[in-house]
Amino acid sequence: MVATDLTQQFELAEEESKNFSERPSNDSLLQLYSLYKQATIGDVNTEPPGNPFDFVAKAKYDAWDGLKGKSKEAASQEYINLVNKLKS
Repeated sequence: MVATDLTQQFELAEEESKNFSERPSNDSLLQLYSLYKQATIGDVNTEPPGNPFDFVAKAKYDAWDGLKGKSKEAASQEYINLVNKLKS
């Protein structure tokens, strides 16, 4: 697959992710978030959240940190696959 094809598919999936007919589960949303961050930024580049009671921020950080080392291309493809699965 050519990078531009992957980029176009990723951008399309990003748009489609904003228009699901039903709200995905929190686990799916967390997966989308972490894959999106890994695909667009790469490995986590921020400090863990300072507030131990900010469970949402901690979950997001941990999910993204869990993808450390995954290539942007692999994360993009997994994001596309997940969006396609969630919209069907």
